[in-house]
Amino acid sequence: MKNIYESFRESDTYCLGKKLGEQAKLGDIYALYGDLGVGKTVFTQGFAAGLGIKDHVNSPTFTIVQIYENGRLPFYHFDVYRISDLEEMDEIGYEDYFYGSGVTLIEWASLIQELLPKNTKMITIEKMIEHGFDYRKITIQERG
Repeated sequence: MKNIYESFRESDTYCLGKKLGEQAKLGDIYALYGDLGVGKTVFTQGFAAGLGIKDHVNSPTFTIVQIYENGRLPFYHFDVYRISDLEEMDEIGYEDYFYGSGVTLIEWASLIQELLPKNTKMITIEKMIEHGFDYRKITIQERG
């Protein structure tokens, strides 16, 4: 099943992320896809807020994973943009997070596609400049 949402401003993207964060369950994995600057981090900040996390959330580009434990569930936020080899994910111990006691969200998930389990919620954010500078098409589907 595929759901498509329209975002006309940054706050729409944030609010959709927040709604999904509120609905997230233990063990859920969310994979974010989209080019640089489409709003993956804004979406993630909303998602964290939906989990009740008060900390400021930024992409953990240099640390690969950031852990937030002050929400209703532990939140494992990955940014795998700088991953050059899947072995780096093994070194981080990604399975402890993916199959751990929290919720995982991965920015730049296409770089580790083969590691994503079934039932991963795949979220693609696309700019469509013909609809306006701030317009985003957000597609959510579950990996079968």
